[in-house]
Amino acid sequence: MATTYEPIATTTLASTAATYTFSSIPATYTDLVMVATLSSSGTTYSGIRFNGDTASNYSLTDIYGTGTGAVSSRQANITGGGSGDTSGTGTVLIYQINNYSNTTTYKTTISRNGSPSTNAVASACLWRSTAAINSVTIYTGTADSWAVGSTFTLYGIKAA
Repeated sequence: MATTYEPIATTTLASTAATYTFSSIPATYTDLVMVATLSSSGTTYSGIRFNGDTASNYSLTDIYGTGTGAVSSRQANITGGGSGDTSGTGTVLIYQINNYSNTTTYKTTISRNGSPSTNAVASACLWRSTAAINSVTIYTGTADSWAVGSTFTLYGIKAA
């Protein structure tokens, strides 16, 4: 079975920002993939939310390596899914958003990111909602912002 990635939207920041939202996402794909290349002057954590939901409807499991060790963590009833440290320049962050338009199951994501200066992270997130996802917001979890030139691309995946 062939899989096709189709770009839905792409943006490059012209000014610093602490959030970015993809809205009006069509329900015509099987899955979504969001890819961001981020730069930040401080230490920041990046998270994801769906349909503007900021309630405690997310759970998250992380594993990450720092170059000198590995750590895992688990959080329940939090206000957004996460991806770990996205500080420095050139951090690549990838979210796979599975079965996003299904209205009978909770939504899951798998994310991975690598910061050239700090660590590599893999995360699994559960959004406890059966609503179809029509908007995706990525945000910083600290007072920091992403730098000018950071990019965000959302792809739809169609299975043939």
